Amino acid sequence: MNLALITLEQVSMLFILILTGFVCGKTGVVTEDGKKVLSNLLVMIIMPAMVLNSYLSEFNPEVLSNLLLAFGLSTIAILIAMAVSFLLTLKMKSQNRTVIRFACSFSNAAYMGFPLIQALFGAEGMIYASAFVTMFNVIVWSVGYAMMSGEVKLREVLKSVGKNPVTYAVLLGLLLYLGRVPVPSVIQEPVRLVGSMTTPLSMMIIGIMIAGSRITSVLGNREVWFTVVTRLVLIPAVTFGLFYLLGVGGIVGSVILIQAACPTAATTSVLAIQFHHDETVGAGTVVLSTICSIVTLTVFAMLIQVL
Repeated sequence: MNLALITLEQVSMLFILILTGFVCGKTGVVTEDGKKVLSNLLVMIIMPAMVLNSYLSEFNPEVLSNLLLAFGLSTIAILIAMAVSFLLTLKMKSQNRTVIRFACSFSNAAYMGFPLIQALFGAEGMIYASAFVTMFNVIVWSVGYAMMSGEVKLREVLKSVGKNPVTYAVLLGLLLYLGRVPVPSVIQEPVRLVGSMTTPLSMMIIGIMIAGSRITSVLGNREVWFTVVTRLVLIPAVTFGLFYLLGVGGIVGSVILIQAACPTAATTSVLAIQFHHDETVGAGTVVLSTICSIVTLTVFAMLIQVL
């Protein structure tokens, strides 16, 4: 039960940070414009610094081997989510079927996943977590983008993937790690300090987002609840079952499973607005799944110990 207890403790701390952000949002300490500034800072600077810092460690052939495994398992986990989402909505006649499929398929692996994995598995866990986010970005801005827009524009896909700073952080990190390039402490320490802001800032932004949402309007929406249950329960259960049958375990398996069990990706609401889908379902699923994941992630950590 050790990992589960640690997870419960960490999730409780994350909840307090979310609550702090909620208070900031409700009291007007942070405005809507302020939230956008903080989000840009998090995505463009702080998260990449956290990812880069995870690679600034002594070279270990076993870690490299596990990293390759992480890329493979991440791809499998995301494809499982997409397959389950497609099958469950195959006969759905709702006009919101597209946004529901997207919301079920893609998890908030960075915002919610990074802080938890950093707390549970440290720098090595973050290396494998970055593999998941890399594959997530490739798939979400190709297949996912096509799913929401109804068409595939290779130029737009490449542009979207290329604009993501985490992608460059992974590439730079791999270059430094594989090349065994020594990084002086005068550079490494600022990178570590900036990256350490990921957890408090990402959780506070989620709290601010919840504060600005109309949670009561989505509580009675059956489509939102269907999506939340699929994203937080069914998809992680199927992924866990397959990993168990394949004998996948250890730190790599645990990291990928946790990211697969994270709530709906914030990208859902962004693309829902961009391509004129129902914003209530898109944003509502992001908010409600984030709140519910505080419980489901803790429970899921107990199951992971079976691996």
